Formats: sequence, C-alpha cells, structure tokens
Amino acid sequence: MATTTLPANLPVMQRPLGNLIGLFAKEAKYEVLKNIRIPIYAVSTVFFPLMFYVLFAIVLGAGNSTYLLATFGTFGVMAVSLFGFGVSLAMERGQGWLQVKRASPMPLAAYFAAKLISALLFSLVIALALLTIGYVFAQVRLGLMQVAGLVAVLVLASIPFGSMGLALGYLAKPNSAPALANLIYLPMSFCSGLWIPIFLLPKVLQAVARALPPYHVSQLALQAVGIRPDGGPFWGHVQALVGFTLLFLGFAVVLYRRDEGQLYG
Repeated sequence: MATTTLPANLPVMQRPLGNLIGLFAKEAKYEVLKNIRIPIYAVSTVFFPLMFYVLFAIVLGAGNSTYLLATFGTFGVMAVSLFGFGVSLAMERGQGWLQVKRASPMPLAAYFAAKLISALLFSLVIALALLTIGYVFAQVRLGLMQVAGLVAVLVLASIPFGSMGLALGYLAKPNSAPALANLIYLPMSFCSGLWIPIFLLPKVLQAVARALPPYHVSQLALQAVGIRPDGGPFWGHVQALVGFTLLFLGFAVVLYRRDEGQLYG
C-alpha cells in the first residue's frame, strides 16, 4: 500500500499586503456590527458610564464635573475591553469558534485585531458622548488640546485594558466569564478612585490603587483635562501601563498555549 509523506514544514501562503489589510478590515467590520447588534453589550458599555456621570455630576452635583468626566470615562472604556474582549472571547472559546477560525485560512491575528479595533471604536464613542453631555449639561469647558488629550488617553486605554480582557478571556470558562469580569471590574473601579476621588479613600485603598491599571489611566485622563492630582508624573503612569500590558499579554500567551494544548495536543 502506497503512503504519502508530507514535508515537516509546510510552506505558508503569502498574501499581498492589500489583501491582508482588506481581510483585517472585514473581520473588524463584522466584529463591530456583531457588538452593535447585541443590545446588552451596548447598554452595559456605553449607557452605564453616561448614566453614572449624569447621576453623580449633574443630578447629585457630587463633585467637579470635569474631574468626574475623566474618571467615568476610564470606568466606561474599561468595561468595553473586559466585556467586549474578555467575556466575548471566553464565550466564543466555549462555542468552538476559535477552532473554526484556526481551521480557516484567516490569520488568527485578524480575530484579535478586530476585537481591539472594536474596543477602540466603542471607547471613542464613550469619550465623545461624555464630552457632549459634560459640555451641554454640566458646564464643562475644555480647550481643543484638552479634548484631544482626553480622547486620546481614553481610546488608547483600550490597549492595557484589552490585554487584561485577553487574559480574562483565556482564564475564564464561558459560563463564569461575566461574573468574573464583574468581580474584577466593579471592585477595581472603586479602589482606583473612579467613583470617589482617590484622596477621599482610606490610606490603605490609596496604596492599593497604585497597583491597579484604572488608577493610572484615570490619572493620565485627569492630567489631560488640566487637573493635576498628586499621583506622580505623566511618564510614570505611562510606564506603569506599559508594564501592566506586557504582564497581561504574557499571562494570556501562557493561557493560550495551555488552551491550544488541551484542544490539539
């Protein structure tokens, strides 16, 4: 009986750059459409931070509306990554969707890039919506450079938060992912000073906050709108976020390899 021997290293198909860009763009397009068509995702990620900002900054008048604009913006963009990236990934793993993606000719990187692009776009929507509400109803007055700085901080925060969501997506099981995301999201938001100004928290929590990514994002957002909290220099927060991003990405790689070993080992 004749047998066929395959080479140890199969040649990898090389795609033209234009074709590859189009493939990534199409995957991102359908990821965004998918999220728009899930009402609970749009409500939980876009409307909740807007609702909290209206409640605390306008209805209750509980603090500086510009200060709360930065902190609730951070609160909103963190939800986008944890739920749109982490919970979505965990559920699609459970449905076997990643196995389908791996079997297709599409590079798996396009799948993760699409989720990141979706998080960036939803973060942009949250930032612009908060700025509009703050300007119209809360007398927030910022210069053009301050607006651009705040939007840039909140949108780019999708990168460290996305790496955290990626690790969560490979750590959690499909059924437990939403609960685990909330267990991370809500306490981390409070301890980072996103609901209550950091200087009003107990000293112990102020120390804990410095070890949490949302604290550093909120400090950068506050600096962008001209508020100089005593939280350290700009580059110190950037370096902390880069460190958190690499840490979570490393953790996600370890979990990814474990997951692939269980499916294909």
